[in-house]
Amino acid sequence: MPGPHDIHLCQPDPRKSCGACCGLYNYKDSSRESLEARLDARTTLFHDTVRDRRDLGAFAKRITSIESMEKRYEVIYCCEYLGFLDKEHRRVGCLLHPSMNRGVDMRDVSFYGRELCDGHFCPSYHYLAPWEQEAVVNTIDDWYLYGLVITDIDLVKEYFRLTAEALGEAPDPERLKSGLLKDLVYRFFSFKIAWPFRSPEANRLGKYYFDGSQYMISHIDYDSLGLERSSFDKIFLSLTSRFASRDEVIRAENIIEKSIEAFVSHYRKGDSRIGDRGVYTV
Repeated sequence: MPGPHDIHLCQPDPRKSCGACCGLYNYKDSSRESLEARLDARTTLFHDTVRDRRDLGAFAKRITSIESMEKRYEVIYCCEYLGFLDKEHRRVGCLLHPSMNRGVDMRDVSFYGRELCDGHFCPSYHYLAPWEQEAVVNTIDDWYLYGLVITDIDLVKEYFRLTAEALGEAPDPERLKSGLLKDLVYRFFSFKIAWPFRSPEANRLGKYYFDGSQYMISHIDYDSLGLERSSFDKIFLSLTSRFASRDEVIRAENIIEKSIEAFVSHYRKGDSRIGDRGVYTV
């Protein structure tokens, strides 16, 4: 549980938020375009039809009748009350929260109930160091990518472990708030949604793959590719990687190495220039 001065990872600032624990990424089609359309439609419907808690039953039935509820993992509930909290569609969150309903808390009608929703803190609160949490919050201002990254403990810890080992110190999160350093970290985490070796399997999410009622941890068969386990294996799994050949693994390692080296080089230089996301490539 966060302390009084810690970051609230669910809603860290007005620029983004995370809805992963509400099942946001558990839909079979969890692409940005699909989730954007889903959240937009249900948010509009909520504001158009819900005046008080008596309207919530009809709202929930309407949502389940017009939306595809096909899931990756049946055990995880996908809450129908998750929507956009602002007109700019920067933040996702609970439409039943009192901040959205003139102080009235209606979360008791949800699947998990008010007490659990109010008191739940995902593993990232406990397993990510405070400086790692701050670094992610400072570099990602996009709800879709932010939710995928802040809940991927392996990806965050491996990236910052590698950069810290190369630098001889942990990167200062304050230096990642703007400029080229922020841009370079953002580009690395963007591999989460734009990775050339990403598996096309719909039942994969990071290192996990699902079979309806159960989940398994994926593995990369390096032996069949004539390779030893890559030093970037945890990162590859987090990026939902699937490799068809030895050359693909080597190309993937080069991409990760180049990304980390670019960050380390500019960090050592004290580089604070504004990055251009259309120029830096891997």
